[in-house]
Amino acid sequence: MAENTSCHHCSDPLQGKNYVEKDGHRCCTTCFDKFCANTCVECHKRISANSKEVCYKNSYWHSACFYCAKCLHPLVNETFVAKDDEILCNKCSMLEESLTCKGCAKPIVAGDQNVEYKGIIWHQDCFTCSGCKQVIGTGSFFPKGEDFYCVTCHEAKFAKQCVKCNRAITSGGVMYQDQPWHSECFVCANCSKKLAGQRFTTVEDKYYCVDCYKNFVAKKCAGCKNPITGFGKGSSVVAYEGQSWHDYCFHCKNCSENLANKRFVFYQEQVYCPNCAKKVAK
Repeated sequence: MAENTSCHHCSDPLQGKNYVEKDGHRCCTTCFDKFCANTCVECHKRISANSKEVCYKNSYWHSACFYCAKCLHPLVNETFVAKDDEILCNKCSMLEESLTCKGCAKPIVAGDQNVEYKGIIWHQDCFTCSGCKQVIGTGSFFPKGEDFYCVTCHEAKFAKQCVKCNRAITSGGVMYQDQPWHSECFVCANCSKKLAGQRFTTVEDKYYCVDCYKNFVAKKCAGCKNPITGFGKGSSVVAYEGQSWHDYCFHCKNCSENLANKRFVFYQEQVYCPNCAKKVAK
């Protein structure tokens, strides 16, 4: 400082004064600020000789202007990340790179509990039922378009109701005459045997398996005394004055001629063909 030198720009002597040396030249602080100082990329003002300067990749800041572009936290003495022409603190950098919750639109950071479905992600507490708005979290749910329903709301809103117990049918089920049933509700009225996939018959809005219908419900043939089921042989029935017969049992008491779909005479609780009836009635 003692040597005889002068400012490169104004030629004023620098002896006993503060000066700055830049690019091999010495200049007073006034000329440095005017001609040589770098411009802060944040405030666009010159960084004076008396100010603290931060340099990163040929860009310059006042130390007070060097802060996170997101949270404005000062970064002079801290590590930072440069991303897309922005300077970010480590925390904001992590948030920038994290996934975004579909529910609250906030970042999902490391350690957060989350739910993912078809590439979409939620905070666990943000994944809620579209019906009751309660948190589904990691529980069971049903998707409907862009909505999601808990089991209870899905059953109430979309599931068919069993005509017997009036409760939701969540899986399987039986349809009979356009009415839905739980398979465990569609049973024989007598023995409770499941009727899905089985032969059954209906009597006065009640359903019976073949065995129970034969043994407890079906009318008995006035001829053979066996039940008239309507199944298999003898599915056709002849009924007369409160009595019923299998069609193959409806024959003349005297000559045994089958009288189904023929003229007959009912005499003294017996069936006769017209010819035999004349003989018996004499």
